[in-house]
Order: sequence, then C-alpha cells, then structure tokens
Amino acid sequence: MADYLKYFSLQGKKAFVSGACGLIGREIAEALAQAGAVVVALDIDEAKGVPLEKSLPNGGSVIFRKFDITDLDHLKANIDSLVSEFGRIDIWVNSAYPRTADWGARVEDITVDSWRKNVDMQLNTYALSSKYAAELMKANGGSIINLGSTYGVVGGTFGIYEGTAISPVNMIYAAIKGGVVNMTRYLATYFGRYNVRVNSVCPGGVYDRHDKTFSNNYNKHVPLQRMAKPEEIACAVLYLASDAASYVTGEILMVDGGWTAA
Repeated sequence: MADYLKYFSLQGKKAFVSGACGLIGREIAEALAQAGAVVVALDIDEAKGVPLEKSLPNGGSVIFRKFDITDLDHLKANIDSLVSEFGRIDIWVNSAYPRTADWGARVEDITVDSWRKNVDMQLNTYALSSKYAAELMKANGGSIINLGSTYGVVGGTFGIYEGTAISPVNMIYAAIKGGVVNMTRYLATYFGRYNVRVNSVCPGGVYDRHDKTFSNNYNKHVPLQRMAKPEEIACAVLYLASDAASYVTGEILMVDGGWTAA
C-alpha cells in the first residue's frame, strides 16, 4: 500500500515565496515550512520579514530576504543570486501584490500611466520570475505556483460592493489576473518536457476584517456562504508544490467556495 502522506512532504526542498509578508503569502510560507521545505520568504517589508523568521508558531525553517520583485531590470540577476546562496530552486510561488497609489480607480478614471505601471508590477513580474525560475529548474524539475484570482476567469459582480466603502474590482486587476492564468498554461506546456510544473491557484474573496455589509453581500453569491480563510489558499499551494500533484500542470485551481461554479 502506498504511503500517501509522504507525497505531501517537502523535506529537503528549497521553496521561494514572493510577497511572503502578505496576508496569503505568510500562510503559504508557513505551510511549506511545516511540510519540511526550507522556505526563503521574499518581500520588500523588512519590518515584517525579519520577525517572520522567528514567529512561525508550528516550527519550520523560514529565511527572510529583502527582495523587490518589481525591479524588472535586475530581476534575473537577483534570482540568480538566490540560487547562488541557496543552491537551487525546487518551488517558486508568486504571491506578491504590488500596486500603485491610485489602485482601485473606476474604469473611467484609469490612466495610461497607471495601467502600464500596474501591468509591469504584477503581470510582468509574475511572468518573468516564472520564466527565470523555470529555466533554473530544467535540470531537476520543479513546481511554480502563481496566485491568480476568480476575476482572472470571470467578470465583475458589482452588487456586492453596494452600501460599502470598498471599491469594485479593478479593470487592471482583471486584465492582470487573466494574463496570469493563461501565462501559467503556456509555461506549463513549454516547460513540461523538463518536468517543470506550472500551476495557478485562483482564490475567491479572502476574509481580512471586511465590514459586515460587504461580507454579507459576498456570502450570498458563494455556495459555501462565506469568504475564504488565508490558510485555505495555502493548502492549495502546498498540494501543487508537492509530489501529490506530480501529474498536475497547467491547472487553474479555483479556491473560491464555488463562486465560479454557480
């Protein structure tokens, strides 16, 4: 009989998580570390990143490195430096969420400059970091996971924002996450010959102290009738990072409580 739990072990793996100080990124770092990986937490926020090395409550090895994923001109060299320091990349997770100060503008108010900057900061960083990581994984294989979104596969549901101070989903965000989804599929087909798996996790709304009106509006559209917990997104990433998903690539895994099924 197969020992199925061993397939979820990441013992001996080197995992890199961009945006590791964020709501979801932190949970991903903890999940991969608990599974046995040496996790390199990448983020620009040193104030949160340095304590992260010591604050995981359930053990695991996490090492923080200040890393600006939006520095596209030096991105390849910076990733190469990580490999020089840590030896190899087995798992690369893109969960960073950089954005400009005018993020959330209405469609009518979006400027060309804002569009370009946000596409660079989010879509282009995910695409290029995935490409560079995949190239470095050619010899030994590996797993790349990109954080997408339900809004990368469906349009907006604007009624959930009525009566709240929360801005409706951004048009730029929808374009970026749609790009992440199909970029993931493309890289999966291109690098599959090297046993490099590329997948995307697409969360629905993740609860982060949202006001009650928004939560109630949102929950009415979800078959499970609630928003996601950050750890539920991390569990999906852990699965795709592990050998339990060794025959899964090009998958767009919806973790949305049934939002896109309804």
